[in-house]
Amino acid sequence: MNNADQAEAYFKGGYVCSQALLATFSEQFDLDKRIALKLADAFGAGIGGLGETCGAVTGAIMVLGLKYGREAPDDDRAKEKTRELVKKFVAEFKSRHHAIICKELLECDISTAKGMQSAEEKGVFESRCPNFVRDAAGIIEKLL
Repeated sequence: MNNADQAEAYFKGGYVCSQALLATFSEQFDLDKRIALKLADAFGAGIGGLGETCGAVTGAIMVLGLKYGREAPDDDRAKEKTRELVKKFVAEFKSRHHAIICKELLECDISTAKGMQSAEEKGVFESRCPNFVRDAAGIIEKLL
């Protein structure tokens, strides 16, 4: 099973998009999967259900941080490398989906009861989100 398949399986198995991404890549970077799932949970549904930055995007960015993030405050090279790759990731994700904001991607403001009801009625979590998760995993795989 490749990373895109694994991330989609996590998502379809009940984890939020950010968890699906971070858990998929966690063991590759010696991050305990249980810790990855707990850490990423708060970023789902556009950061805590606010409909802001898509959880697949935030999860992917966390993976980039695991690989390239700086450990020392004066490591400007790592800081710049990480930021460069985040920009590349976001540009590629936007080229495929035109946005990184959850409520724009879903065309529903899931931060409101009415918007969440609309999203559920339209089935966007089942029809759109798996594609965002798969694409985010695939983009990350290329950047790593």
